[in-house]
Amino acid sequence: MADEVAVALLDDEDVVRRWSRAATDLLGHTAEQACGRPVASLLVDPGEWGGGARSLRFRTSSGQPVELAVDLVDVDGASRAVLLSAPRIAGNAGNADEQSASLLRALLAQDQIGVALFDAALTVVRTNSPDSSTGMDGWPTLRAGHRLADVVVPDDADAAEALLRRVLETGVPLVAGEQRARARETPRLERYLSVSAVRLEDAGGRPAGVLALYTDSTEQWRARRRTEMSHEASGRIGRTLDVAGTAQEIADVLVPALADMATVEIVEAVLEGEEPPGGIIPGAWWNLRRVAVASAVGPWPADLIPVGGVLPRFPDVPQVRQTLLHGDTVFNTTRQEMVDILRDPELIRTTMPEKGHSAIVSPLYARGLLLGFVTVWRSEQPEAFRQEDADLLFDISSRSALSVDNARRYTREHRAAVALQQRLLPKTTTRTTAAESAGRYVPAGGGADISGDWFDVIPLPSLRVAFVVGDVIGHGLHAAATMGRLRTAIRTLADLELAPGELLIHLDDLVQQLADEADPQVRDTIGATCLYALYDPVSGACSMADAGHPPPVVIRPDGTGRIVEVSPGPPLGVGGMPFEVTTVDLEPGSTLALYTDGLVEAGSGGDTDRGIRDLLDTLSALCGPDRTLKDLGRTVMSGVTASPPRDDMALLLARTRRIPPADIAHWRFPDDPAVVADARKAVARQLTVWGLDELAFTTELIVSELVTNAIRHAGGTVGLRLFHDGSTLVCEVTDPSNTQPRLRRARAGDEGGRGLFLVAQLSDRWGSRYHHTGKTIWAEQSTGAAPEPEADLSAVWESAAL
Repeated sequence: MADEVAVALLDDEDVVRRWSRAATDLLGHTAEQACGRPVASLLVDPGEWGGGARSLRFRTSSGQPVELAVDLVDVDGASRAVLLSAPRIAGNAGNADEQSASLLRALLAQDQIGVALFDAALTVVRTNSPDSSTGMDGWPTLRAGHRLADVVVPDDADAAEALLRRVLETGVPLVAGEQRARARETPRLERYLSVSAVRLEDAGGRPAGVLALYTDSTEQWRARRRTEMSHEASGRIGRTLDVAGTAQEIADVLVPALADMATVEIVEAVLEGEEPPGGIIPGAWWNLRRVAVASAVGPWPADLIPVGGVLPRFPDVPQVRQTLLHGDTVFNTTRQEMVDILRDPELIRTTMPEKGHSAIVSPLYARGLLLGFVTVWRSEQPEAFRQEDADLLFDISSRSALSVDNARRYTREHRAAVALQQRLLPKTTTRTTAAESAGRYVPAGGGADISGDWFDVIPLPSLRVAFVVGDVIGHGLHAAATMGRLRTAIRTLADLELAPGELLIHLDDLVQQLADEADPQVRDTIGATCLYALYDPVSGACSMADAGHPPPVVIRPDGTGRIVEVSPGPPLGVGGMPFEVTTVDLEPGSTLALYTDGLVEAGSGGDTDRGIRDLLDTLSALCGPDRTLKDLGRTVMSGVTASPPRDDMALLLARTRRIPPADIAHWRFPDDPAVVADARKAVARQLTVWGLDELAFTTELIVSELVTNAIRHAGGTVGLRLFHDGSTLVCEVTDPSNTQPRLRRARAGDEGGRGLFLVAQLSDRWGSRYHHTGKTIWAEQSTGAAPEPEADLSAVWESAAL
């Protein structure tokens, strides 16, 4: 309201003849509206006029009643003036205008509440005294005529003006809104304000400006941020079972929320999965390796120790010793204090950021063991660390140490499982007469889990070779251990030269025995699938038996491929069912692919049939005489391991060979002792043709003994086969008897019984194998020529964890 008194001039009949501007401001009636009307008509109760009252209730132009003080002053005898003013309130505290002025003065005098009066253009009209800092030390003063951008950085000014403009346009007050404010001249000087704002209106109800009240809520924001950081650390740290990954999670949580830079150093023994030394010996030092860093001020400085670097030994001073012995946190350490502690220019250069002015060092302790350290620095943030910051870091470090220790334990167990399976899988495959091969294995999860998938290549007598691939049910050490037992059993059974179907029957019995020995709760989960293939390079025949395993794939030398239609039997451990044998002829240079279901399911979304067809197409497109099996296997695996697989994947590729017909000789002799001499002569002639005359004498003796035994004990037609691969000469005698030959020591007076003894002495190794009818006794001799060198076809272990 105006400070002047409103005036109305009346005639002798108390009709309004003049109406002042102040009267219009007071009651809202214009002079045109008021003049010519009885003054009593302006009252709420016209009957009150003339009663001599000093306070009357007038009605405003909007119909609202207002009580005004009234004074009548005679002017010229025929007219008088009515003086109108707002009445004083009880206690003589002044009128409404005085109250408003008093309220504004009180607000502007505050030194804990900031007050800013903005006009409609959001320019400052009035604000607190320039000498008052409103509780914010070092904060620049907001003066009349300023825009917010004159004091705070543009981003913060734009955000604040957007809030004030919304209040100005809508009239909806802003209550305790949070606003960041960074000083324009010193952006590192950052505050958080709690802002409330209301719209101001002129007498006509039009927006005229905004009144803003603000207080410094930086401490409340920091307390809330510390609570949020604690919750964030609980959710983000420990999501991975990797020590280095957990350390990086710690650093990422701390920067930039708490510090500008952070480092995490871990004791090297912990990185290996081992426990650090339990006892703290004064003066002792552990090898600490920096495994994680985080920086909010740009790339990691080149002078500082990088990730992977080893921390130099720190001096044996009380601060360091206290941290080691008791796990105390060193906090609010200034740069000069750190310099005084280290006392080594090179150590200072490599461990302290150039602009770092405040640091906290907190140990990672778990179960009384020191696992490492977390260090945070402030360089761009101007405030030094406080006790609350140190308490927060200590709390985060204490909980994070448990995650680091869990990751360490997992690393130890995983390394043990990996080492076990690496030792269980074949280390290398050889380039033999029968085939060259290469195997690849990818653990589930890209190395995060270990399972029971395996493959094997088993050299057998008579230059034959067996190819094996299998998959044990389940994951972990139990599956890996079961796989090792099965692989050992298969090698033992293969040495007995059992047919593929018979070998799987024995293996099935073993799995049932393992299930019987297991805990009843896990008995139903013990089982495996397996495919066993036996290849003979003399005939080119490959005999296969399948125990619930995906069928093999064959790629011919011309690049065309097919899926071998085997007759699958039940998985190992089911029992009671035979395993049929499927025999196929493999051309020289054919590629045989054996695999586990994880390989074909990984790239087909679980559709095994489609995955097998995709594998066939891939191998058909890639196989070629100029493509090594090692490269071929790597390409196939890389196509299905873009993401960590959910199941183990194993792949065994074998490129078959044949012994040339010119290096094979075979004869058949009737059941007559006289043919022994013929057999010896035939062998001698053939060895001369092959240029192996130096083996003629021993070979003739071996053939003589084997043929004689066959005629004497078996009866029927005797078959003799001789073949070599340049380094090994094989002699085989086949007869119709299933009687097992036995090696025994003849007594001095015995006339016989020395035949197999002589064979064992003259040959490098010998043995027998059985057929549906009859058996074959074989003996091998070295020709003296150097064997073909083994190819560098390591069984590749593909794992992100190794």
